[in-house]
Amino acid sequence: MNTMAELENTAPVAKAGSNEATAPPRIKFSPEGFAIDHPDPELGDRLMADALGAVDRDAMHGLLRQLARASSKGQKPDANNLAFMISMVRSIRPRDSIEAMLVAQMVSVHVLAMRCAYHLAGAEDIARQDSAARALGRLARTFPAQIDALSRYRTNGEPAVTVQNVSVQDGGKAIVGNVTQHAKVIIAEQPRERAKKHRAKPARARKSARVAAKPEAQA
Repeated sequence: MNTMAELENTAPVAKAGSNEATAPPRIKFSPEGFAIDHPDPELGDRLMADALGAVDRDAMHGLLRQLARASSKGQKPDANNLAFMISMVRSIRPRDSIEAMLVAQMVSVHVLAMRCAYHLAGAEDIARQDSAARALGRLARTFPAQIDALSRYRTNGEPAVTVQNVSVQDGGKAIVGNVTQHAKVIIAEQPRERAKKHRAKPARARKSARVAAKPEAQA
């Protein structure tokens, strides 16, 4: 498959200015390959790199080639499909190379899943229905797993904890830790004296029961 011309400059691509249009440019296909369709090539590279979360031109071109192949219908890339995939990657906002690769996989899996759903809807025999249904099922299970992987990566593997209400009784102490995205709340144990008092109650209750039962025994 033909690809866009490689650029010799592999330095990081500067982010587009805040006063410039931030929507990613379209991809233009031709018999020679495809290229970013923008009147200003340098600005077009910046906008596309921002959309894909790419750190330099090599990373940007690599992700574009992979997305273009995943967008293909048969052997021909689909410009509308590719534009949709780029838009979805941009909306998720990958923050580094790991996220950029994972998000590219996510949108590719989604496109393939919808393609399988289309084949399933149009299948006219049981064999094709079963094949499309199995493929759709595997892709449908993969997508939420990818979402979970992205969430865990963004939170460094720490489970998010939401504290809605903390009730502390008399004598207790509440120690609230670093309350950001992952709040940690530790409820201190009650003082030892109070714990001893609770442990002593059953012994006193048994003693009182023996004293109450003694007159009956003598009678």
